[in-house]
Amino acid sequence: MPRIDNKTKKIARIGSVSLAVLTAILAYFMFGRTTLFEEFTFFAIIIAVLPSAVLSYVDFKWRKAIDEHLPDLFRSIVQAQQTGMTLPQAIEENSKRNYGPLTAELRKMTAQMSWGMSFEEALLAMGRRVNTVLVQRTIPMIIEASQSGGHVEKVFDPMGRFIQSTLLLQKERRAQTRPYIAIIYVAFFVFIFTIILLFKSFFMSVEGLPILGTAVMAPTHIQQLFFHMMAIQALFGGLVAGKMGEGTITAGYKHVVVLMVCGYVALKLFM
Repeated sequence: MPRIDNKTKKIARIGSVSLAVLTAILAYFMFGRTTLFEEFTFFAIIIAVLPSAVLSYVDFKWRKAIDEHLPDLFRSIVQAQQTGMTLPQAIEENSKRNYGPLTAELRKMTAQMSWGMSFEEALLAMGRRVNTVLVQRTIPMIIEASQSGGHVEKVFDPMGRFIQSTLLLQKERRAQTRPYIAIIYVAFFVFIFTIILLFKSFFMSVEGLPILGTAVMAPTHIQQLFFHMMAIQALFGGLVAGKMGEGTITAGYKHVVVLMVCGYVALKLFM
């Protein structure tokens, strides 16, 4: 998975939102306030969310791969230092191994040191590029250990165990929240099934009949109302799923896209 920087995310977000707004405006002038306009607005929301959802997912996988390879890197650094290598030499030696996306960052760091940059400056530059929580926590300790001298491996060994335990806790948290995300999906599909069943078995059979002195809405108006309810349920349900699962609202964009597309297809097929 490639790294997605903040500038790319911002450009994609601005471009997708602008395209979505343009789509909604053109649909309004072409179709007015009709069901076609509402469907175009529905797809405009998907257009606005989809690029950010894809980029956020790719960036999440990249950052996750970086963090997962940190314990292996620290163990290798400890082994290299036990053979008599200095810390920069250990970094250079480990840049020749495979640590997933972390390998490219180590090679950049090694190249910067060969151009005359100090070890601390190259390490800080790598931290700014990677910018994960675990990397930001470990870099100050690595710099302090490098400057203090002595047995640096005594710092890397417990640091690797700390990162490993943190990754295990994050994995357990995701496993514990996965049933709640499943509940959101199940509740959404139960909602879709319920409104389709109500429309087919009740509203179609009582069309035009007076109930409590008022006539039931026309089926087209009921379809429109259910369509709005489905879109709102998918939008906020997906955002909640992302917040619960990964701790950020942007992580819910992919759930929003999946729920909205599934709901639209279900209503189009069965209503």
